[in-house]
Amino acid sequence: MVMVLVPRERRSGENRVAATPETVKTCCAAVLTLQLEAGAGTAAGYADPDYAAAGALVVPAEALAWGDADVVLCVGPPAPEQLARLKPGALLIGLLEPYGASERLELLASREVSAVSMELLPRISRAQSMDVLSSQANIAGYKAVLLAAAALNRYVPMLMTAAGTIQPARALVLGAGVAGLQAVATARRLGAIVFVSDVRPAAKEQVESLGGRFIDPPAEQERPAEAGGYAMAASEAFLAAQREQLAQQLALADMVICTAQVPGKRAPRLISDGMLAGMKPGSVIVDLAVAQGGNCEGSVAGETVERYGVQLIGADALPSSLAQHASALYARNLLALLQHLRSSGELAVDPSDPILEGCLITHGGLCQRSDLLPQAAPTLTPA
Repeated sequence: MVMVLVPRERRSGENRVAATPETVKTCCAAVLTLQLEAGAGTAAGYADPDYAAAGALVVPAEALAWGDADVVLCVGPPAPEQLARLKPGALLIGLLEPYGASERLELLASREVSAVSMELLPRISRAQSMDVLSSQANIAGYKAVLLAAAALNRYVPMLMTAAGTIQPARALVLGAGVAGLQAVATARRLGAIVFVSDVRPAAKEQVESLGGRFIDPPAEQERPAEAGGYAMAASEAFLAAQREQLAQQLALADMVICTAQVPGKRAPRLISDGMLAGMKPGSVIVDLAVAQGGNCEGSVAGETVERYGVQLIGADALPSSLAQHASALYARNLLALLQHLRSSGELAVDPSDPILEGCLITHGGLCQRSDLLPQAAPTLTPA
């Protein structure tokens, strides 16, 4: 019988959990044994008795059987001392933050652990039910608008009162990916007029279907390429042209939601200090890309700072602030992948599987993604 282990997340501010009573029940019905660390779901609103009722074995941290686990489900990467206890052939699934984590990759490879980093999951139709980035970005886009509206010094919708009419707030969303589109939808529901900037002309139809107004990107020959559903890194010439285009929009905006990111790269700097100086005092910027360097100059992860009368909210962990639903969606994503890997009845990790291609970072004692390692690093071999 396959034994699945779910530890409690240790990172400060991380309230999500990798399994819920709903997904535990499904796992146990599939003849899996699930061991969960006591208190793992408390911060997300899931109590230990509910897990036990669903079939989980709830144990204290010191009793977790890391060495016996066939599968470990997590949100962030476990501590090195925990990973060092995993047995050869164990499967680790979570947001493993592989970029620049060569020591973690070496440790996983030396233990012959098969590690699946969910942020690298390919964007193909077969993997939609497993797409954790989309499920979590949806939450981030929604919460970002609520934060901006709460910090704003004015109403968001248009209001007609006996004292006169209040005009609706003007929102600007940078990036029309999952987070950006959810931000558009949420801002529109609150009554804002929403403008959207994205480097991909194909995003126009999606933006307009939600009631947003699309800002056409700069000259076609300067546009960055797209791969796997993400825009690739843009040239400096393109970014300069885009910043010039955005300056006028920023001067009119009441709230700005920044969502532009490139996987594995520093986030593009779209808003300069000079552009901030041209914005209206009292306006608000929520930077969802702050953990990757930020789309806005001066934003600080986890903090709200003020420059030129503009509030800059460095929103680096919004899914965790809505931990119950974020965990529910995340756990379903992991369960969908686990069910796929057991579709034949046995747990099987096949590096040639199109779903695992790209997100299986270590397997059989080897690193499967040489691009994640420093160029000078030697090829990893089994211990």
